[in-house]
Amino acid sequence: MKQGLSRKLLMRGAHVAAVIAGILLAHGGVQRAQAEEPAFLALSGGVYDALDDDTAGEFRAEYRFAEADKLWLFTPFLGVMVTTDKAAYAYAGLGLDILLTERLILTPSLALGAYHDGDGKNLGHTLEFRTGVELAYRFADRSRLGLGLHHISNAGLGNHNSGAESAVLTYAIPTDAIFGR
Repeated sequence: MKQGLSRKLLMRGAHVAAVIAGILLAHGGVQRAQAEEPAFLALSGGVYDALDDDTAGEFRAEYRFAEADKLWLFTPFLGVMVTTDKAAYAYAGLGLDILLTERLILTPSLALGAYHDGDGKNLGHTLEFRTGVELAYRFADRSRLGLGLHHISNAGLGNHNSGAESAVLTYAIPTDAIFGR
């Protein structure tokens, strides 16, 4: 019972954060991240299925496109996630960088991808959606260190829809720092 309540609160919190961010942005209450934001390679590690019995380690790599490649206000990204239980998730999505202060960035996101459960949690379908939010600190070199909370679910596409929550620590480094300009 307690885990079910925690999962519902986490899912609602991620959805509420995304809605609030969108409303604030639409009304000019929050500035977008600076126009020169580069592309990022984001590496994450943390806990998969954090609120249930099938907890495992999670590792993730994402390519986050540059400001110049945005789709209106949204930053496209591509990623892959693997767990210590051999589950894998390849996905594509959109995020919205919202500058809360000069250094703090809130990024709600939505992704769609293909999931394979390996020896891990059965989510009920190959097609899975991921919603979430990340709060990151942006350093002077534009790299970011953030905490992300995400929920993966098939949104009722399958007969079984257990869903899973992740809590990850992410370090995003500008790709020009890796590969040069």
